[in-house]
Amino acid sequence: MKKILKIVSSVKGAASKSTQLADAIIEQLIVRYPGSSVKVKDLTKEQYAHFDAAHLAAFRGVGDIEGVAAQEAGKASDDAIAELLEADIIVLGVPLYNFHIPSTLKAWLDHVVRGGKTFSYAKGYPEGLVSGKKAYIALASGAIYSEGPAKGMDFAPPYLQTMLNFIGITDTQLIRAEGCDMPGVQDTALEKALATLEV
Repeated sequence: MKKILKIVSSVKGAASKSTQLADAIIEQLIVRYPGSSVKVKDLTKEQYAHFDAAHLAAFRGVGDIEGVAAQEAGKASDDAIAELLEADIIVLGVPLYNFHIPSTLKAWLDHVVRGGKTFSYAKGYPEGLVSGKKAYIALASGAIYSEGPAKGMDFAPPYLQTMLNFIGITDTQLIRAEGCDMPGVQDTALEKALATLEV
C-alpha cells in the first residue's frame, strides 16, 4: 500500500497525453500495490506564484520576512513540501511546451526545492533531504526529442531528473510518449511509452 502523489501540469484536461500516461502508470502501480491512495495536484487549477521578492524573503531571509506576502509564500511552500514528503511515489504528468516543462510546474518546483527543507549545504556540499521516494516522469511531446535532429532541444528530462536528484529523489524513471502529433507515430505513442514502464 503506497501513497501516490499525481502532479498534473497539462492545460488540455482529459485529452492530455501526459495526463493519460500518468493515469496509466498509476493504474499499474495500484495493481502492484493494492489499496494505494492517490492524491491529485492539478497545477492548472492550484497554481503557485512565480518566484519573486516575497519568496526570497521567506526562503532565504532576505528582505521583509515579516511581510504578509512573505508569510503567504512560506505557507504555500510549506504545504507543497508537506504533500511531497507524505507521498511514497510521485507521478509527474509533464507535457512539453516550447521544448520545456510548463511554467506552472517550474513554479511548483521553486516552492518544493528549498534550502533547509528539501536540501541542505550544512555539510559543505549539497545534500538532498527527501529520501525513500520513487518518482515517475510521464513526459509527452508532439515530436521526437530523445533521438534524431531535435535531440539538441531535449532540455526537459535532464532538468527534471537533476532537480529531483538534488532534493534526494534519486530513484526516478522517465517514461516518454513521443511523437504524439506525428502521423504514423501518434497512434502507438502511449503504448510504446508504457512498454518501458517498470513498477
